[in-house]
Amino acid sequence: MPSRRVAVTSPQTRIAHARRRVHTAWRPPALDPDDVQRAMRVYAVQRRRALLPLVLLVSLLLGIPAVLAAWPALDDVRLLGIPVSWLAMGALPYPLMVGIAAWQLRRAERAESADETA
Repeated sequence: MPSRRVAVTSPQTRIAHARRRVHTAWRPPALDPDDVQRAMRVYAVQRRRALLPLVLLVSLLLGIPAVLAAWPALDDVRLLGIPVSWLAMGALPYPLMVGIAAWQLRRAERAESADETA
């Protein structure tokens, strides 16, 4: 006669399941009115400063295909045996996007620190 299967669970499983069943609404902590004003000021400055990197990013992502479409001869030019057009689409955007992101991060952090000192 085959033995009967028994589910073996850890005592911690009951606790984990019980935690999932608790449905309380999470609310962010209320901020002091001065902190709200400061946050809104910093947020507005960061949004304004984000426009130039956004324009650069869109120009990069739309500009590379436009350049390649305008000069189809770049398909014939090879660098290390790889067509330049492939390199332009597959490798060039990523370091530039990382550079734009790092630059924007520094600008956003400067906006925060400038507001803290003001």
